[in-house]
Amino acid sequence: MLKNDLIAYLDSYLRIAEFKDYGPQGLQVEAEGDTVGKIALSVDVAPPVIAAAAEWGADLLLVHHGILWRSVERLAGPLGERVRLLIQNDIHLYAAHLPLDGHPEVGNNAVLARRCDVKVEGWWCAPMGVPIGVWGQATAVPSLAQFVQKVERQLHTTARVLAHGPENVSQVAIISGFGADQVAEAQALGCDTLLTGETSHANYWAAADYGLNVIFAGHYATETVGVQALGQHLAEKFGLQAKFFDFPTAM
Repeated sequence: MLKNDLIAYLDSYLRIAEFKDYGPQGLQVEAEGDTVGKIALSVDVAPPVIAAAAEWGADLLLVHHGILWRSVERLAGPLGERVRLLIQNDIHLYAAHLPLDGHPEVGNNAVLARRCDVKVEGWWCAPMGVPIGVWGQATAVPSLAQFVQKVERQLHTTARVLAHGPENVSQVAIISGFGADQVAEAQALGCDTLLTGETSHANYWAAADYGLNVIFAGHYATETVGVQALGQHLAEKFGLQAKFFDFPTAM
């Protein structure tokens, strides 16, 4: 597939232009190749990830966390190394941060809801103006322990739990990555449980104050699902090869 056609499709499908983000999203590094047949998928960009993608023969590396954040840095040090490795191995880099969190089909939060049997009723949490999280009804109204077990099975992770809410899970708010500071907003939605990724000491008492169950399933683990779903979508739609490269950070 022509690289420019794929980039145009991704930009449209992920609504890149509609999301203000912490840095430019979409194509971040352009290599020399004009066609894409093999897409490597990963949460982050790091030298081991690029090396694994290159060994597989990837034409494009599609990630959730790209390399451009807030302000443009010098192409030196760790950032320069990443760019050099991509160019040397003729691998384009495409990043989708908030656009992938907030996508209704392949987004991290929509996929988490499907995997955990939560029927989405609405969207919430708009850190840059566009809602990226989902909330809704747990279809089986499981116990908290049962719901946590389901999360752990689906994400191959070990969750940390603040059990300050009811024993049975009914209304669930989901925000992948870092959502520990969203306890009050989740409670205001009428949710009794918040599923997110990364924990923080500062938010322990917020869960207790608002009577909410909070499940911390890992920043990395909660953000593996979107790129994999997107890769499957591209493989089915265009016949491309897509492979997920798993580099857990234990965070």
